Amino acid sequence: MASTAQHASKFQRFLNSETGPKTVHFWAPVFKWALVIAGINDLQRPVEKLSGTQQIALFATGAIWTRWAGFVIKPRNMLLASVNFFLGGVAGYQLIRIVNYRREAGDSPMQVFNYIVNGNPETTKKEEPAKN
Repeated sequence: MASTAQHASKFQRFLNSETGPKTVHFWAPVFKWALVIAGINDLQRPVEKLSGTQQIALFATGAIWTRWAGFVIKPRNMLLASVNFFLGGVAGYQLIRIVNYRREAGDSPMQVFNYIVNGNPETTKKEEPAKN
C-alpha cells in the first residue's frame, strides 16, 4: 500500500506541477509537435517546392525558444525546449537541402541567399505585371 501512495504522490506532483497537464505550458508543446511531424513529412517533398523563408522562420523559432524554454524562463520547460530543438533541427536540415540543391544548379552564394529569401526568380518574373 505504501508503494501505491508513493506512485500517487509522484503522479499528483506531475499533475499539479507548473508545467503539468493542467497548464498551457504542457499542451502548447504537445500541439507544437505537429509542426515537427509536418517538417519530417516535408523531407519527401521535392526541394524546389520548399519555402526558404518558412524554413528560416521555423529554424529561428526553434533556436530561440530552445534556449529560452530550457535555460532562461522559470519554470524550466524541457518539453517546450525539446520540441523547439527538433523544430529547429528539421528546418535547418531543410535549409541545407535547399542550399545544396541551388549550389548543384550552379548558383553563387549570393544567388542561393536570394533564392531562399525571395523564392524562385523565374516564378517571380512571370507573376510581375508588364510595364508600359
